[in-house]
Amino acid sequence: MKLPVTDLLVFLIYMSGIVLFGCSFFFRNRNSEQFTSGGGTLPAWAVGMSIFATFVSSISFLALPGKAYQTNWNAFVFSLSIPVAAILAVKFFVPLYRSINSISAYSYLETRFGVWARIYASICYILTQIMRAGSILYLLALPLNSLIGLNIQLIIIITGISVIAYSMLGGIKAVIWTDAIQGIVLIGGALTCALLLLFSMPEGPGQMFRIAAENNKFSPGSFGTTLSESTFWVVLVYGLFINLQNYGIDQNYVQRYMVARSEKEAKSSALFGSLLYIPVSAIFFFIGTALFAYYKAHPGLLPDGLTEYAAADKVFPYFIVNGLPKGITGLLIASVFAAGMSTVSTSVNSTSTIVLTDFFKRFSKKEVSEKASMKVLYISSVLFGIAGIGIALAMIRVQSALDAWWTLASIFSGGMLGLFLLGFIARKATSINAAIGVAVGVLVIFWLSLSPVYFNEGTWLKFRSPFHSNLTIVIGTVVIFLSGFILTKINKKTEVNIE
Repeated sequence: MKLPVTDLLVFLIYMSGIVLFGCSFFFRNRNSEQFTSGGGTLPAWAVGMSIFATFVSSISFLALPGKAYQTNWNAFVFSLSIPVAAILAVKFFVPLYRSINSISAYSYLETRFGVWARIYASICYILTQIMRAGSILYLLALPLNSLIGLNIQLIIIITGISVIAYSMLGGIKAVIWTDAIQGIVLIGGALTCALLLLFSMPEGPGQMFRIAAENNKFSPGSFGTTLSESTFWVVLVYGLFINLQNYGIDQNYVQRYMVARSEKEAKSSALFGSLLYIPVSAIFFFIGTALFAYYKAHPGLLPDGLTEYAAADKVFPYFIVNGLPKGITGLLIASVFAAGMSTVSTSVNSTSTIVLTDFFKRFSKKEVSEKASMKVLYISSVLFGIAGIGIALAMIRVQSALDAWWTLASIFSGGMLGLFLLGFIARKATSINAAIGVAVGVLVIFWLSLSPVYFNEGTWLKFRSPFHSNLTIVIGTVVIFLSGFILTKINKKTEVNIE
């Protein structure tokens, strides 16, 4: 379809403005420290908004409404675990990283267990971020494809290059300040869409709630105890582990703790950015539920290709294009891009930081010059962006981007939270204890992830995992921690007996 001039102008002005604003910070990146930490001078509110914008990606903006439209509010239970994870991160992890004073989240592991632990966590992080960036770039392409019919592959490539440009040239300051702007834009866009949907029902707002209630759309999921389905408890436990990993050990967030001006401001930023996500994610789920009711009340508005629940991720983009007033469509498209671009830019900057600190500088046999450091940061930013674009192109055939992301996050995170907890809690755990724990945990993670694919018929069924895929990171983390912890206790008893 032809894009109205008003919507086109709104979208293009936003996109070009963000890219140019981000690139303008190039002149302030005098060295690698400015690129990675901004000199530790950024205000708490901006850092907090950046943490929020990093968490709210196009996965949230499009996939969460798609999930609510397709099923119910079961996935919202994930958000309910955030306060616990955020409080634990503020109490224990923020002081830890500020005391170490390292821009890398994984340098702590080297001090506890040796260089192998740092490299293991760094690789897990990089793989996770590549998959995340790919998922986000794919979801960014959906509304623009519906809007102007431009090829999805081409949209992914153009968007990816734009984000790479300003995050590579502008460094962490560009990422933080553009995140702050984008966070405000995406909240405004989500609220606008939710209100328009609510007041567009033929019989008024009450009709939306009535249709949703009749179809059990507000359900948080089953409260049963089965571990093979996405119950309330499975999603809650999954959310606790993922969010503890996010706010406790993820480089995206740890790097923000380090750019704040003080430990106190780092803590307030972490709390503000994390807790803000809860009401905003509720808005996203409300949008999905309202979309279900809206199209129930307006039968025939959805084209045949979108009536199947498998196409749920595309319903919201379709509504943005066809159900909003002129001008508002451009704002919503800008909001979707704000959500995605902020997260991808964070991943680009944080991943390049890890490549520099945990690999290039760590294994360089001589002191690394500032010129060489900046070169590594630029090259790694480009390579990461290209990898993310490649994953996005591969995800075009995936039915539910949210399910795909959650599954991939569990696999590539590798249960590294278990290794951190082992080092932090079991103070006497040795490098050997940790290495054995990781080896056992990784084997369990591969079994949990791959057995549904390879053990799905005949006699092989008895080897198939009985657990829901969301529990992969939970079980992997617990196995790594318990294996290392038990070995530590055994070694301690053996030493006592020998003496």
